[in-house]
Amino acid sequence: MGFDFLEPINDNILRWIQSLSSQQLGSKVVFHTKDEFPDLDTIKIALIAVAENRGGNAENFVDSSVFRKEFYSMFPGNWHAGIADLGDILPGNSKEDTYFALRKVASDLIKRKIIPVIIGGSQDLTYSMYRAYDELEQMVNLVAIDSKFDFGKEEELMSANSYLSQMIIDEPNNLFNFCNIGYQTYYNSQEEIDLIEKLFFDAYRLGEVSNNIAIAEPVFRDADIVSLDLNAVKSSDSGNFTSFAPNGFNGKEICALARYAGISDKVSVFGVFNHHNSPQESVLITQIIWYFIEGFHYRSHEYPFGSRENYIKYSVPIEEETLVFYKSDKTDRWWIEIPFVTDGNNKLKRNTLLPCSYEEYLGACNQELPERWWKAQRKNVL
Repeated sequence: MGFDFLEPINDNILRWIQSLSSQQLGSKVVFHTKDEFPDLDTIKIALIAVAENRGGNAENFVDSSVFRKEFYSMFPGNWHAGIADLGDILPGNSKEDTYFALRKVASDLIKRKIIPVIIGGSQDLTYSMYRAYDELEQMVNLVAIDSKFDFGKEEELMSANSYLSQMIIDEPNNLFNFCNIGYQTYYNSQEEIDLIEKLFFDAYRLGEVSNNIAIAEPVFRDADIVSLDLNAVKSSDSGNFTSFAPNGFNGKEICALARYAGISDKVSVFGVFNHHNSPQESVLITQIIWYFIEGFHYRSHEYPFGSRENYIKYSVPIEEETLVFYKSDKTDRWWIEIPFVTDGNNKLKRNTLLPCSYEEYLGACNQELPERWWKAQRKNVL
């Protein structure tokens, strides 16, 4: 069982948590101790700290104790879901050993319909989260909140800056879609930007999202994995001055994105990576994860798409197509139908629905073909 790779929480941290009041988060969570492993039957969210950082700064192994003290001293919202802290995955003899351990732990949790919340560690651990879905034999959508695309050179070993290349190259290839939220153009070569287009992936510049953060919500609604790189947050808000970032999301924006990820009915793994061990950054991580859990408690359970009686159907003729939109009576959220194409090497087995925005529906009414719909349909037949 993958849980054998988990180390219990340090006794000193547990004693500190026990000193907290009954209203604080520390009393609302069950813990993996040296004497007991939590009963997972009622658990919906599992926190795991992964100390592996050799894919980034090899000299900087992650210390989760500051995060835990900050997190468990906070107060929960009106939460009812069971939460467990399953402890730590310590670095193995090699990076590959740690990848294997995280993959097994995440896979076992996903099968139990428990969301692993991973506190890393370098962002190459995202690859292990992706490989955790191999046994489920499903296509996977990945959303990365990142200033870079993390493509690497062909001969480059996997690292926090090259994990996406490994996902594209390695078999089995279960990656259906990748979307970057918040890239900064000067950190990415034109060849990488062109490759995103060539692969029909999606990418939103930092300025686009900061000006209208709601455009990211449909993207998260279609994600299985969300990987958040703390380097996407500007240093004045993150407290990271080891790797100085003058531009990036602010604290409010990154927490809003985390809440969107939590609200998504489909997101089944959430990870926060490239932690530089600064106390200030630990405070930000606690709030990011708090907002993810808060969002989880507002899930509307509209995925997979339920009874059509709860949706209004809109047909929009455009060019030679008739686009079909659905609007939820429950949440006022929108979807657009991607038709099943009988010819070609289809990745989709039937008509499917792509989350979209009201603005995309209005654009279609003005004869503007939604770009994400077009890309999704192209991926379906290639």
